[in-house]
Amino acid sequence: MKGKLYLIPAALGESDADKVFPLHNLKVMALIKHFVVEDERTARRFLKKLNPATDISSLTFYLLDEHTRTQEILNYLDAASTGENIGLLSEAGMPCIADPGAAVVRMAHEMGIAVVPLIGPSSIFLALAASGFNGQQFCFHGYLPIDKLPRIKRIKDLEQYANTRGQTQIFIETPYRNNAMMEAILQSCRPDTMLCVACDVSLETESIHTHSISTWKTKKTDFHKRPAIFLLGN
Repeated sequence: MKGKLYLIPAALGESDADKVFPLHNLKVMALIKHFVVEDERTARRFLKKLNPATDISSLTFYLLDEHTRTQEILNYLDAASTGENIGLLSEAGMPCIADPGAAVVRMAHEMGIAVVPLIGPSSIFLALAASGFNGQQFCFHGYLPIDKLPRIKRIKDLEQYANTRGQTQIFIETPYRNNAMMEAILQSCRPDTMLCVACDVSLETESIHTHSISTWKTKKTDFHKRPAIFLLGN
């Protein structure tokens, strides 16, 4: 019997494991010896934190990044053919959601390996649920253009989609550019457009607020280096 590919969510930051992960996750992870990860160092630290008794030296880690070739991914899944379970471990949040790993999952399906997603935090979906915006129709765009003019045009396009289609528009930015993103949004959008900014989701410093653009302009904000999700709605 083939092993399974488990999609293992990671914490979104420094938080208590029992607040964001069910006990079932810990039981499953304790039985996995093969992990596909973005960064071995952070993966080791995460696994050791969840279970201090883990013998890290007994685990095998496979690196998944933009340089990983298809043949390497095939090799990563070899253990499943001998009945070993494999864990696809995210750096933060859910694997394959604004996160690499889709190629591994797709290949597992092609090889007849069962894919099992474990329950865990996703900043995108938690932010959407807490925004007050349309959760029936939404679109995640990832990162917007960095250059000023293309960025402004993109923001205006997303604002139009939100206001004319009623579709929630979701995007992110590199944390050290959050304040620049916020400034661009406030300069580009109409006063009555609604914006939600969700920072440090699931952490002790969590901050989720939804206001009109005109109201946001009256507030002092600083999202510098804080993981944030931006949502435009109506």
